[in-house]
Parts: sequence; C-alpha cells; structure tokens
Amino acid sequence: MTDLDETDRQILRALARDARASAGKLGRQLGLSQPATWRRIRRLEEAGILAGRRLRLNHAALGFGVTVFLGVKLATKGRVSLEDFERAVTAIPEVQVVQHVLGLYDYRLRVVARDLPDFERVLRRRIMALPGVGEVEANVLLSEERLSGPLG
Repeated sequence: MTDLDETDRQILRALARDARASAGKLGRQLGLSQPATWRRIRRLEEAGILAGRRLRLNHAALGFGVTVFLGVKLATKGRVSLEDFERAVTAIPEVQVVQHVLGLYDYRLRVVARDLPDFERVLRRRIMALPGVGEVEANVLLSEERLSGPLG
C-alpha cells in the first residue's frame, strides 16, 4: 500500500472533480510546479491508485431516459457457466455494467433504455432470453447523486 500525504489526497480529490485537469492547472491550485505535480500523478498511476480516467456519458442527452438496475438470479447454475452468462450479457449494448455479487441475486446489471417500453423490449427479448436466467428484479433509477468518495 502506498502512503498518501495530504498533497496526494488533494490531487485525487481534484481529479475526481475533473479528470481532464492538467498537471499544470492542478499544480497552480495546490502551489506545486507542473513537473512536481506530474511526478505525483505518475506515482499514483504506477501504484494503481489512479486506474485511468473515464469519460462519463450523459445517457439522457443521448436519448436514453431510463436507467434500471436488475438483480438477476441464475436458474440453472450447474448447466450454464457464469462465464457463458457474462459473455452473453455483456454483448447487449443497453447493459452498461455487469456486477457478479454475493447475496439474493447472482448479478446486478445497470441497463439504459430510451423509455419504459424500450426497456421492456430489452428485458423480454434480450435479457430474459439469456442462458440460465431465472428470477429478475428491476429497480428504476429516479435520481442519482455523485458522492466525492472516501477522500472527502
């Protein structure tokens, strides 16, 4: 585990707010030179603390106004391998996240759709047709807040 000082934490908080911020901009905010900030960012990447910078799409602006979380319990775990299910479900473009979880369900999926009829089509024709799908529970996302995470 890499020891983080307060400057490292400030860099992580700043990048969590804006992953596109340059080392120069971060350095000016924190009172560091651009090279010193860049070295710290590089060290955080090499330690695996920074694991990439992701683009967040605005699904609603792209015409996908409904997000649904699905709990999926496999009906026949012995007949269908987890890998077969994962391979099949990740091929569905509306499925944005696939999480193998411990608990009541075997998988948790994040699915986007244009509207509820579109979601119903995806559910009936694609997800329920997957190998081994048994019980499914749907939770429609009403709102979402971005939290700053464990660094505050």
